Amino acid sequence: MRRRRFLTGAAAGAAAITGAATGCGNLQSGDPNTLTFMFRGSTEERDVFSRAVQLFQDREGVQVDIISTNADQYATKLQTAILGGRTPDVFYFDATMATAYMTNGVLADITPYVESTDLPVEDIWDAGVDLYRFDGDQRGTGPIYGMPKDLGPFSFGYNKTLFEEMGVEPPDPDVPLDWDEFLDRCAQLTGDRSGNGQVDTWGTSVNIGAEIHAYLWSNGADWLDEDLRTVTVDTPEFIEALQYVVDLREVHEVTPSINDTEGLDGYQRWLRGQIGFFPIAPWDLTLYRTLDFEFDLCPYPAGATGTPATFVGSLGIGVAANSATPDKAAELAMFLACDPEAQEIIVGEGQTIPNTRTHAAEWVKDTSVEPQNKQEYIDIVEDYGRFVQDMLTYTPEWLNAFHTNLQPVLEGRRDVGEYLAETQPVMQSFLDAGHEQFRIDQEANS
Repeated sequence: MRRRRFLTGAAAGAAAITGAATGCGNLQSGDPNTLTFMFRGSTEERDVFSRAVQLFQDREGVQVDIISTNADQYATKLQTAILGGRTPDVFYFDATMATAYMTNGVLADITPYVESTDLPVEDIWDAGVDLYRFDGDQRGTGPIYGMPKDLGPFSFGYNKTLFEEMGVEPPDPDVPLDWDEFLDRCAQLTGDRSGNGQVDTWGTSVNIGAEIHAYLWSNGADWLDEDLRTVTVDTPEFIEALQYVVDLREVHEVTPSINDTEGLDGYQRWLRGQIGFFPIAPWDLTLYRTLDFEFDLCPYPAGATGTPATFVGSLGIGVAANSATPDKAAELAMFLACDPEAQEIIVGEGQTIPNTRTHAAEWVKDTSVEPQNKQEYIDIVEDYGRFVQDMLTYTPEWLNAFHTNLQPVLEGRRDVGEYLAETQPVMQSFLDAGHEQFRIDQEANS
């Protein structure tokens, strides 16, 4: 049991579905010509990846039994399978769990298969492959324990139609607005478009959990120090960034108020064409292309550094360390990550940006579908995007602690500086506990 101590927190939550999970049978077939593949996603994404898997089956003559679920259920079901020793041959895994899975022998080292495959693995974004390297002490170097399912650049965008209707100058696709310029554009976009005497359009709407990274990084702040050992949320740069976000609503009123979001949140208002600036992630493109307005991409507004910033997400595709057919399992993982025909299916349906540089170079030239400025996604991956540091630490609880009591701050009922000073030691205690658990598990598995 010591080998999976990191999973015990999830085990309590998984206990309720143990019976159901047991009833679904062994998640590895034992047949050398049959693989099990477990993944998550929307109905559309599951259909797309099922088609890609069918292509693999047809080409390789290997049967792949698919186990798919929605995102809300996936983590619990995967943890249950791992705890029961029934890990699927191939499976999605969250990057925040990667170090723990690598340390505790859940994931297979697939380096030999990567080095011998004919698939264009070398064409995958370097950052994507390096994210799943681990040398036993730190991420980013050493053997490869997974393939990137994708890299998800969390881009910023704008409602071109609303800008035109409100007579507002659109943002430059190459030069970020500074915070003052951004606030000015947002003020111009906030108003009574319908003429009913009430504000019904807003400059922006901030999803704090997803967008705070862009504001703090561009202002020279960060969550942790370079060694990932010290929480740094109580710095002046971090305080200034969070205060700016709070003031967008509470002082400048360029985002929907608390009352405005009771019926329709910012995302729903964006879908209705009422928000000027809004995140446009690749996984939303299929839906956004059906909306009644035109949109495009632009850089996030830049703080004191003058350089835009945002995060890059990723899911890993791993191979079970106890798979009876690791060679075929690794081939499936690599196939989904970089095979040109598979990527045509996956990218063509608007689920992600291309996972390979060659495909991306052609993809950005396609102006037949929105957004026109697809290059912004590539700029994020190659230039100014970052991984959130909870993807690199042993456990993500330290970052979760930041959001636990944040709502009064966002509503202007708590002082930003006081909250961050109070929260820093709480976050630090979770971070320290993660480092200690890492040490314990390293010793147990050495």
